[in-house]
Amino acid sequence: DDYLQNASAILDKLKSYYRQGGESSNLSKVLQDYTQVILDITFYEENKLVDQEFPEDCSPFKIQQLLQDLTEPEVLAGRLAPAQEVQSVLGLELLECLYWRRGALLYMYCHTLHQRKQWIKKNKDTFLKCIQEGVRYLMRMLQVRNSVKLNDGVVLHDTATASFLSEG
Repeated sequence: DDYLQNASAILDKLKSYYRQGGESSNLSKVLQDYTQVILDITFYEENKLVDQEFPEDCSPFKIQQLLQDLTEPEVLAGRLAPAQEVQSVLGLELLECLYWRRGALLYMYCHTLHQRKQWIKKNKDTFLKCIQEGVRYLMRMLQVRNSVKLNDGVVLHDTATASFLSEG
């Protein structure tokens, strides 16, 4: 598969960069390329889950794996460039996209689960956790470009407050 070969080549560049102690501008480009590959591969996997309507037997595991994959670029940027902010290494667009994709994945999953009333009755805590985590990712996406930093416990009960905060 072309996506996997491209991902492998970029990962090799990243390993080589790390061993050689390269320049931070080069690191940023390699991490951005790697992030784009992760986004491409996970997009393909997410679409398969959506097309299959999130099969009950494998979806929780696949979703956790996708969330982990979509978190990896952020973690790598923090580890490999600790003196820089993650958003300056990855760029605003890619960081927003990573949060968006995690939030959207959980939204799509919850939307599908919402149609399975028996499942929700048996797994209410899991369902609520997925909703809360999805909202948290979407809120973090909205925070990437503005200076307002909300803690994870903030709950907005009306659109006027959300709009006011998002405008900074």
